[in-house]
Amino acid sequence: MLSKVSKFATNTFLVWMLIAAVIGFIFPMQLSTLSNWVPYLLGIVMLGMGLTIDPKDFKIIFQAPRSVIIGVVLQYTIMPLSAFLIVKLFHLPSEIAIGVILVGCCPGGTSSNVMSYLANANVALSVAITSVSTLLAPFLTPALIYLFAHEWLQVSFISMFWSVVQVILIPIIIGFVLQKLFKTFADKTATALPIVSVVAISLILASVVGSSKAQILATGLLIFAVVILHNLIGYILGYTFAKILKLDRPDKKAVSIEVGMQNSGLAVSLATVHFNPLSAVPGAVFSLIHNITGPILAKYWNKR
Repeated sequence: MLSKVSKFATNTFLVWMLIAAVIGFIFPMQLSTLSNWVPYLLGIVMLGMGLTIDPKDFKIIFQAPRSVIIGVVLQYTIMPLSAFLIVKLFHLPSEIAIGVILVGCCPGGTSSNVMSYLANANVALSVAITSVSTLLAPFLTPALIYLFAHEWLQVSFISMFWSVVQVILIPIIIGFVLQKLFKTFADKTATALPIVSVVAISLILASVVGSSKAQILATGLLIFAVVILHNLIGYILGYTFAKILKLDRPDKKAVSIEVGMQNSGLAVSLATVHFNPLSAVPGAVFSLIHNITGPILAKYWNKR
């Protein structure tokens, strides 16, 4: 039964995201109080990732290191650079600009692995790129944010580095240790993780929408246009460069999905802790958008 509920939660993830966004609009005052819990909610999602990480997932790094390196490099170049260029092209206000760049500097999102599976892409490669880019995030994400958004920042590098370590690295390590010490418990817990992840990410979205309702209404169309453009650039350039570098078709699809789908929850968490609530809106919108475009792209590739 738990497995069926988890599968249902995963298949209807977009529906819960839309419901969360609507609830955030209807009850902004109540939901905005959840903003302080955003880092903890993301930590729970990352703890789940640690519980499901299998050392076998990293075998592909040694079997096909070139594909993994290409995916990670494209992840940390295409999205930050395109975010910066979009910000400059649209002359975005500083709060929104920071939010867009935060999204661009984050590692790949875990939902990309599901999309790779649905698209008949190389799932092992997708998992490896997500894992490696996530483990590199404490170092690369703050560095890239400072490189591309230093003109708007008033936060120390160490402060942001520690935030990423707290919400990404420590929960993953704890989850991995628990998996090794209590394997039976971890296996049973893993069945419920999709439910926990859907609830946590929905609460994050609802809290951001609730705390930024006025700003979303004022700048909503602009943010949606920018986020959709950023997301599509990730897919298109990810696939294009993978093709130029002569990767196999399943690898090209995996790299494209990895580059286009970001861990926008981390962007929301960093924005909530360090910046204006409006800076969290691009991350929240990206969470919604890439969970619409991702399944569409996966379905298209699956049919082909």
